[in-house]
Amino acid sequence: MQGSQIESANRRRIFFLSNLAIFLIGLGFAVRTNIAGDLQADLFDVINLAESAAMVGKVLAATFIGFALTLLFGGALVDIVGMRTTLVFAGVGYVIGSLLVVTAATIEVSNNAYWLVYVGFLLTGLGWGAVEAATNPLVATLYPDEKTHRLNILHAWWPAGIVAGGLCGLLIGYLGLHWLVNLLILIVPALGLLFLTFSVEFPVTQRVASGKSYRDMFVELRRSPGFFIWLICMMGTVTTELAPGQWVDFALSNVVGMPGIWVLIYVSALMFVMRHFAGPIVAKISSTGLLAFSCVAAACGLYFLSVADSPLLAFAAATVWGVGVCYLYPTMLGNISERYPGGGALFLGITGFAGGMASQFVLPFMGQVFDESKLEAAGGVIALQALQGEQLAQVIRVASVESFQVVAIIPVILFPIFVGLWAMDKYRGINA
Repeated sequence: MQGSQIESANRRRIFFLSNLAIFLIGLGFAVRTNIAGDLQADLFDVINLAESAAMVGKVLAATFIGFALTLLFGGALVDIVGMRTTLVFAGVGYVIGSLLVVTAATIEVSNNAYWLVYVGFLLTGLGWGAVEAATNPLVATLYPDEKTHRLNILHAWWPAGIVAGGLCGLLIGYLGLHWLVNLLILIVPALGLLFLTFSVEFPVTQRVASGKSYRDMFVELRRSPGFFIWLICMMGTVTTELAPGQWVDFALSNVVGMPGIWVLIYVSALMFVMRHFAGPIVAKISSTGLLAFSCVAAACGLYFLSVADSPLLAFAAATVWGVGVCYLYPTMLGNISERYPGGGALFLGITGFAGGMASQFVLPFMGQVFDESKLEAAGGVIALQALQGEQLAQVIRVASVESFQVVAIIPVILFPIFVGLWAMDKYRGINA
């Protein structure tokens, strides 16, 4: 079912379902951010105080492993198993994964609790990847003539989910409810996604509709060496947005004396609005030009986030970072879909896989930097255990600054690459 048939029967309903799915994964991102500090305090500090931040980084990174693996295999298989099956898998992953984390927090604190959290986050990551594997080629199929614009609108619902999840987390804290309520809230839209998935008729992907075989999609990979440049860039752009975003509440709460989730909510609301205007911006400066400018703002924002020492400066720095990372992920997807249409869902899946794996390595590294910095600033494990009050807060501030600054270099490296691609497009007369 393509073209006008999609328009008359299903297009708006499918697009709504896709938006809900993206909203769910944004909500999950906020929930993990909300509970990262609680996991450390209630579980990981008890298990291993010296490496507790690294343990936070590892379980958060498990989400990105699941995300990456599902995109790698789901991108190749979505044409075979179907978009409905892929989205059902996503909803189930979020429900079971959330329940495993709830279980971990209700049993005796031990390594078993750690692994329950790890597996739970891994399952939600698999669900996250399944959503991306299905919705990105689905929207590219629904709107073949405005892919970048529509993918930006679709992914505007990611920050919308973060805003909703962040506000729910704050309300839960204000009401004095247990932090596990965050996970119960996450289960509700997951069940809604499962229900709605059976109420629409899904079209075949653009690759299938064009008559290209499954083998042709893999042959296209060999024929497109330029794709691997975009693959490397995707690793950097995803890391620039997602790794600091997942770490922001954990780190900034210790730096500026306010819940860092407020910064994430603000940035996400900003992104929700701005992504609806991607189309006109791309029409004026091209998508590669937009990516180049985004890297400059992202690098500056990350650096200033690392040195912000007041709520006002934190929000100012977050504004710059938010403007920078706002268009990176969906514009990268739109670029790849437009430049390599023969690659279909496979190219989009491999691209997301690369970004997820990059974040999987960066998050534990941020945790490691945090742990090493806090131990160095405190003068060792024994000294750290003895610190209290302002002395402990100062040590945590030092560690938080160091963990943010290690990521700021990534968009600096990406900038000349995008400028080069932008120049090549202009030379060839391409407004891509």
